[in-house]
Amino acid sequence: MKCRIALWAFAGLVVAGWWMLYFSLRDPGTAIPLLARSLARYSCPIVLVGDHFNFGVHYSWVFLTNAAVYALVGTIVETVGHQLRKPMPLKTAR
Repeated sequence: MKCRIALWAFAGLVVAGWWMLYFSLRDPGTAIPLLARSLARYSCPIVLVGDHFNFGVHYSWVFLTNAAVYALVGTIVETVGHQLRKPMPLKTAR
């Protein structure tokens, strides 16, 4: 289970890296499409915080918080999934 949670955290790093690459390759003068902005907000929760409180976030914090949030979500998903995969005890007729 620890390996799966580490994979969730790695997925958070990959998502943050993808958005950093996407936005760094864009022309600064063009507008960001609404779909891309919405996807970035919801796949990187620190972007929501930065937009809400109107402050910039250093890219290293984006990577760290995204990995932490994805690891937390992975812990919840793996724990619930583990509970759902437990075999049900057989009931015997009396």
